[in-house]
Amino acid sequence: MKPSRRQLFGYAGAAAAGAAVTGGAVVALDKEPPAPAPVSRLISPYGDHQPGIVATSPRHGELVAFTLKADTDKAALARLMRLWSADIVALSNGRAAPGDTAPELAVANVALTTTVGFGPRVFELTGNKPAGLDDLPVMRHDRLQPAWSGGDLLILVGADDELSVVHAVRRLVADAKPFATPAWRQTGFWNSTGPDGQPVTGRNLFGQVDGTGNPAVGTPEFNETVWSPDGSTTLVVRRIKLNLDTWDELTRSEQERAVGRKLSTGAPLTGTAEHDELDLEARDADGHQLIAANAHARLSHHSENDGRRIFRKGLNYVHDTGTTRESGLIFLSYQADIAGQFLPLLSRLDAADALNEWTTTIGSAVFAIPPGLQPGTWLGQHLF
Repeated sequence: MKPSRRQLFGYAGAAAAGAAVTGGAVVALDKEPPAPAPVSRLISPYGDHQPGIVATSPRHGELVAFTLKADTDKAALARLMRLWSADIVALSNGRAAPGDTAPELAVANVALTTTVGFGPRVFELTGNKPAGLDDLPVMRHDRLQPAWSGGDLLILVGADDELSVVHAVRRLVADAKPFATPAWRQTGFWNSTGPDGQPVTGRNLFGQVDGTGNPAVGTPEFNETVWSPDGSTTLVVRRIKLNLDTWDELTRSEQERAVGRKLSTGAPLTGTAEHDELDLEARDADGHQLIAANAHARLSHHSENDGRRIFRKGLNYVHDTGTTRESGLIFLSYQADIAGQFLPLLSRLDAADALNEWTTTIGSAVFAIPPGLQPGTWLGQHLF
């Protein structure tokens, strides 16, 4: 009697199972390869420079500026810096900060960084104010609000995880309470990862690829742009409100002309890839400049600014008040010298930038960023 079709498949299955048991090469039943080891997202708090400066813009970020209390003197400020330094080392490594009331919220591998800055008033206590560290003059298109401007101290906390940011800020604000009170707080977000998981420049809420022209981290050009000889730098924080309603009324080509770059890739209008060099001499068949005279990319290009560069980063923000939403960009600019690098560039953009029609700066602050921590040291120690 011939076996049925079902019996034949049954015998075949039993044979395969038997081969697996006895060590036969049956691919379907091989063990799956081990899962790849998790990638560490721990960023060391130690280094010649504060690590948040060169780290990619965080997925979640919060800035808090503080006003020093009247009785905070140089010695008291030094105590705060020691407290904050201990907090930063612990939290960066996923450990609870000293005195933490919610230690379970301190977790590792979330790319947590904390950058600390000193406003001009700090140097009235310590002396040695960096050259050019003065409040920026009010530009013609500025509409500055005290709620987003100035500050004696700054913390800028960023991480992959919003809960970690909120927890770290809570701890740092608590430790500052005897010495300083919050003057303003700003929260924002950024996406520096493409759909394939690879790093990308990121986009602002206008849809633009934002930050393409930066000098590459670690290059001599970057070092010359950002670092002072002692490892410090300076930071300008500008809160820029974007008028998305009127921006959305433009055609795509009008938006691209205002910027001087393609929205699809961030490439200059004279190129095909994001990092192609701008050809500022290129003209169309009618003799018009392909990158307009008032295009943002032209006016901010180093070749149009006597070689001056900055290292720009940013966080998108939305601020809701009832049913009203304000959207914008927390613009962060690092440079060795504010007066020598940033201010001339800002003045040029304020005078002619096409984007001025859809942007309004409503907050402005400047800070000196001291060198990084080393084991056994604390932030700003050289000033005290």
